[in-house]
Amino acid sequence: MKKLLLVLVLFLGLLKADGDVKKAVFDLTTSDLRTFENRMIKAVAFNNSHYQTTFKELDIIVIVHGGAYKFFVKDISKTKCKEDKKLQAKAKEIHERLASLVKTYSVKFLMCGVGMKAKNIEKENVLEFVEVIPSAMVGLIDAQNDGYAFIPID
Repeated sequence: MKKLLLVLVLFLGLLKADGDVKKAVFDLTTSDLRTFENRMIKAVAFNNSHYQTTFKELDIIVIVHGGAYKFFVKDISKTKCKEDKKLQAKAKEIHERLASLVKTYSVKFLMCGVGMKAKNIEKENVLEFVEVIPSAMVGLIDAQNDGYAFIPID
């Protein structure tokens, strides 16, 4: 019985190791909280579950720019969105859910450095797991040239 289990585990490992990784780059520009929760947070979990049931892996990169910066700052009161009461009420929950996406699904969040400067967002006020890149355009070009499917969330 142990040998059969070992063979099964090895076989499943080989299936997963065959390089069948699906890749998606989310172009996240929405400032709408409901859209952000439904089309980004819930979509990542749903799509990962789908691919896991077919023994495939989903590699997700999220390019953060446009109106989406506000979801990734530690202290919203230090931004131009400080009057957004709905976001203030849900900020802690959103940050926890984003951190969970990183931990559970290895999602990579990349934030546009050009937009950060334009919106006066300091790196110290950005969530720890977010990487700052030169521009959103660079991130999108690189990801698409690396074979990531483009998914706009605006």
